[in-house]
Amino acid sequence: MTLSEKLKPFRLILASKSPRRQEILKQMGLDFEVQIRSVNEVFPKELKGIDIPIYLAQLKAQAFDQQLESNDILITSDTIVWCEGSYMGKPTDFSDAKRLLKQLSGKAHEVFTAVCIRTIDSQSVVVDTTKVHFRVLTDQDIEQYIDEFQPYDKAGSYGVQDWIGLVAIHKIEGSYFNVMGFPSHLVYSELEKMVSQLNLKNQYV
Repeated sequence: MTLSEKLKPFRLILASKSPRRQEILKQMGLDFEVQIRSVNEVFPKELKGIDIPIYLAQLKAQAFDQQLESNDILITSDTIVWCEGSYMGKPTDFSDAKRLLKQLSGKAHEVFTAVCIRTIDSQSVVVDTTKVHFRVLTDQDIEQYIDEFQPYDKAGSYGVQDWIGLVAIHKIEGSYFNVMGFPSHLVYSELEKMVSQLNLKNQYV
């Protein structure tokens, strides 16, 4: 039995407005609905690296407390770019986007994604890390990219699937889809494990 078939008794909820996460989950062959809750994505300043998206993914899941039903499986996710010990979230405007891309130019950085999968009485978090290598970018490259692609909803101010990914990234160590914001291989495995546990539990209810 496929995972899609195993999930039929459940309602799979993706709490993300990211079109990339939605498309990846769709390409995985899974039926789901999108629900969005407003969350103030602020994290404690002492958090570093992978701990930041873990905290934020769980924070997004907490927004659904008291609202999940017994057959619901909720997915929340958060992605950050980490370069030379510095956190890179989404840019606030053109100048901020340019600043972030200039910082990434000619360097390697890490992309951290955490995915929280929650039911009414259980929760698990999967995390992934991908190392991305950029060639040196000119100011013209950066400005053209920002003008054409408006990467204001993307961590680090870039999308690996965009023009800049084609011309600037010369090496990726790890999952490509993790850089897009959704480590699909880990999510698939975790959903399989969770559904098996839920079905086993339901046999004894």
